[in-house]
Amino acid sequence: MKYVDFRAKTAFSKVDLIASAWNSLVDDPPEGGVPALPAPPFLMFDRITEVSHRGSQGRIVAEQDVHLDAWYFQCHFRGDPVQPGCLGVDAIWQLIGFYSAIRGARGVGRALGSKEIEFSGQIRPHNKVVTYCVDIRRYSELPGTGAAIAVGTGTVAVDGEKIYAVQDAKVGVFTGISYKNYPHTGANSLGGEIKREKTGEV
Repeated sequence: MKYVDFRAKTAFSKVDLIASAWNSLVDDPPEGGVPALPAPPFLMFDRITEVSHRGSQGRIVAEQDVHLDAWYFQCHFRGDPVQPGCLGVDAIWQLIGFYSAIRGARGVGRALGSKEIEFSGQIRPHNKVVTYCVDIRRYSELPGTGAAIAVGTGTVAVDGEKIYAVQDAKVGVFTGISYKNYPHTGANSLGGEIKREKTGEV
C-alpha cells in the first residue's frame, strides 16, 4: 500500500502486521523508514481493530487469538502454563510504536518504560481472545532530531475480563540507530545508552 493510505487506515489484518515486521507493508516509505512491528512469534496480536486520533491524542485496539500450543505455554511453566505478563506489557509497547508509525514517526521504535503496572488476572491455554487497548495521551515529534515520543495508558482483557493495566507506557522512535547488517559487526552493532545528542531528548 502507499504511505498515504497506510497513515489513513483504521484497521490492520494479520497479513498487514506481518508485512510491517518484514518492512514490506508500505510501497513508498519516507526517508528514515516506517517503524516496524516485531515478527512472530514475538508479535503479540493478530489484528488491529481500531485506530483513531484526537489532536495529539488517540486510541489503538488489537486482538490476539489464544492458541493451546503457543510457544510460551510450552515453557512458562511446565505443569502450570500461563502467558507471561511481560508479554502483555510488550504488546502495549508494540501498539504504541505502531501508532507512532501511523502518525508519521520515522526510524525504529524503542520501549522507554512505563509507570505503574498492575496484574489482576492471567491468560490460560483455553482462553479465546486477548484484547489490548491503548489510549494515547500524547504523541509528539521532537524538532530537529527526527525523533518522536508517544505515551499511552493500556489495558489487557481476556475474554472480556480486564486483567492488566499499564500506566503511561512510553515509546520513542529514533533515526540513525538501526542495526541492519546483523550478524556482522559495524555501526550500531553494540548496545548501550541511546545518546541524547544523536536522537534528541529521551
